[in-house]
Amino acid sequence: MNKLFTTLTLAALTLLATSSCNSTCQKTEPTTVQPIQTVVPERPAGQTDVIQLTAPALDTVRVGFIGLGMRGPGAVSRFTHIPGTKIIALCDLRPECVEGTQKILTNAGLPEAAAYTGSEDAWKELCDRDDIDLVYIATDWKHHAQMGIYAMEKGKHVAIEVPAAMTLDEIWALINTSERTRKHCMQLENCVYDFFELTTLNMAQQGVFGEVMHVEGSYIHNLEDFWPAYWNNWRMDYNRNHRGDVYATHGVGPACQLLNIHRGDKLNYIVSVDTKAVSAPAYLKRTTGEDVTDFKNGDHTTSILRTENGKTMLIQHDVVSPRPYSRMYQLTGTEGFANKYPVEGYALRPANVDNDVKLDHENLSYHGFVPEDVKAAMMTKYKHPIHQELEETAKKVGGHGGMDFIMDYRLVYCLRNGLPLDMDVYDLAEWCSFAELSALSLENNSAAVAVPDFTRGGWDKVKGYHHAFAK
Repeated sequence: MNKLFTTLTLAALTLLATSSCNSTCQKTEPTTVQPIQTVVPERPAGQTDVIQLTAPALDTVRVGFIGLGMRGPGAVSRFTHIPGTKIIALCDLRPECVEGTQKILTNAGLPEAAAYTGSEDAWKELCDRDDIDLVYIATDWKHHAQMGIYAMEKGKHVAIEVPAAMTLDEIWALINTSERTRKHCMQLENCVYDFFELTTLNMAQQGVFGEVMHVEGSYIHNLEDFWPAYWNNWRMDYNRNHRGDVYATHGVGPACQLLNIHRGDKLNYIVSVDTKAVSAPAYLKRTTGEDVTDFKNGDHTTSILRTENGKTMLIQHDVVSPRPYSRMYQLTGTEGFANKYPVEGYALRPANVDNDVKLDHENLSYHGFVPEDVKAAMMTKYKHPIHQELEETAKKVGGHGGMDFIMDYRLVYCLRNGLPLDMDVYDLAEWCSFAELSALSLENNSAAVAVPDFTRGGWDKVKGYHHAFAK
């Protein structure tokens, strides 16, 4: 964990003084306790930020894929449907994974790609090639950052599966490498392209909800049926050894876009609480017979954040409880409300919706979601231009209902047109920082922890989040 300078001593002294005071004590002004701070390294000399970074347009995006386990083969398959791409190389430690993925190419009528396998460092040989523009990384979490850094050093743009980094040290290394090499470093967060999320974002940008004041997101997904599929048990081991919201990006990404984070606003501090660990140790006892007493991650972690502009965010993580799948995705604005889980719906101020329901304190439907026909009309009216272009194809190609295809297509589209990507390295940093920052809060009795300004002063340069399109 990064070196810290904290105000915990001040907080402890303040608490001691308060607790020792009796009724005769004079009233004093309350002491403001500052959030725990982490080190923000100085930007190396000669570097500038990569906000709105563009690179020379690529007529054909030549891609190398690293990691062909759970996520990689699906990405390769999707790329066979994206114009202007060429799949150059495939890499996985296991030869059978490379061989199986080659069949995806041949079945699509494409030539086999160069194969790299059988060695812990085989991926470096892929990155060393001079005929690859983009390295697409879909390995386990602990390898993401080092692979991204190496690939950028070798002159490649990188796209990294979520979470792209697990520590602040890794995050700052990715930022510095992207700034120095002027190469794109994008996190492959698919949920920002889902149909309800992107439509709602467009509504928010058009002012339908007034000023967005509060957002919520989560990753609530019982992984009991999936734990054995993670190679060498890496995901369970990570939760066993780390406390906090270790997988925040699916909930955080859409929430940050709604709040224009580092595009006119920034996250200021985070406060996290968690439950004790019960469900995962019980699962391990049932499946392995092991009595686990050192499991670090609680069943449920909740984090609350406040922004520079006075907005709030609520994020949750739970991968062990028998709860229905949910990314929450909720927006509260001054003029309206949106909610995706467990029921999709919109609510607006009554004056903004035609409604013949009479006001009645015993009939709360007046204060519920707009009728389904009104919701459908809103979603049609505000369908995002990206979905207008890609929805039909995306649903045919698939990948979490089509949002994976849209994510990959937009990445290629921006590279081919020399445009800023939909997500930059600072998005990656902000969304991944929850892992270490939430742990730091939990380890200090749920103290507030400052969220670093990963742009190092550039968070207000761009006004509002927008997707780039070719003219």
